[in-house]
Amino acid sequence: MGPDKRPVVVIAEVLAASCAEHLQEVCEVVEAAGESRDSLLGLLGNAEGLVVRSGTRVDRELMEAAPRLRVVGRAGVGVDNIDLDEATRRGVLVVNAPLANSVSAAEHAFGLMLSLARNIARGDASIRSGRWDRAKFRGVELDGKTLGLVGMGRIGSLVAQRALAFGMRVLAYDPYITAEQARAAGAELRDLDSLLADSDFISLHLPRTPETENLLDGEAFAKAKRGVRIVNASRGGIIDEEALVEAIRDGQVAGAALDVYAEEPMTGGPLTELPEVVLTPHLGASTVEAQNKAGLHVAESVVAGLAGEPVMAAVNSVDGD
Repeated sequence: MGPDKRPVVVIAEVLAASCAEHLQEVCEVVEAAGESRDSLLGLLGNAEGLVVRSGTRVDRELMEAAPRLRVVGRAGVGVDNIDLDEATRRGVLVVNAPLANSVSAAEHAFGLMLSLARNIARGDASIRSGRWDRAKFRGVELDGKTLGLVGMGRIGSLVAQRALAFGMRVLAYDPYITAEQARAAGAELRDLDSLLADSDFISLHLPRTPETENLLDGEAFAKAKRGVRIVNASRGGIIDEEALVEAIRDGQVAGAALDVYAEEPMTGGPLTELPEVVLTPHLGASTVEAQNKAGLHVAESVVAGLAGEPVMAAVNSVDGD
């Protein structure tokens, strides 16, 4: 990538300034945040790079509109919105920023758990409506409770650290780690059924895959300890939301705190009608720090990919990697 030919990179969504600033050192940057899909497709004719978040579908139609596309950067972790098979078939490298939002996501998951345990959101809404309902919002302590982590990767391990500091016992279910690795993070490795049966709180930290979709369904809730509380700040679709609603209504699940949903945006439906549920609009990575890191990290990977250099954050493998 020499000075005589600066590759065109289109930024399709609103990102931290760190992304464009780094790309502009060696690329011609086209800002397309806020453009309609048709307008975006029209800007991709000469693009060799594309940077997105979760709101842009990088599918066959888009790739056909970008015949020179070589690298797609996802400013974040999940790549559900990118057709990896099609990208690989076309020789398009897909990169992400897997470390950028780990702390923010872990903190948000723990914040959801605290809000769920102590009725923080409901108490706030009560005061704002002119009420003073102290007796109505009696909560539970985290100290001495058992937290079951379903998924013990980077984010799950960070949640475990925080749980231990609160005096919680930590169990973990993760087919990809050993009992020794779990112990090193302060957790006891369990199978899923055992974790469900013994956990007072369950926090999910998994990607959405065919294997994890609806992992927590009606059958799983029936195996859980009665009165369990569920937290999900990872990916929507891992929980069967209809089954969760039923489990809350019959008291098997005491409550849930959710940041992600099977279909987003989620602006209505049974979950919004349950006072036992805390809802936030996919805020896990929405911190200044996480966005700055995501923008910079994905820009670095896109530049490396365009230069034909090895990229540690590559999600797929194409000829020449």
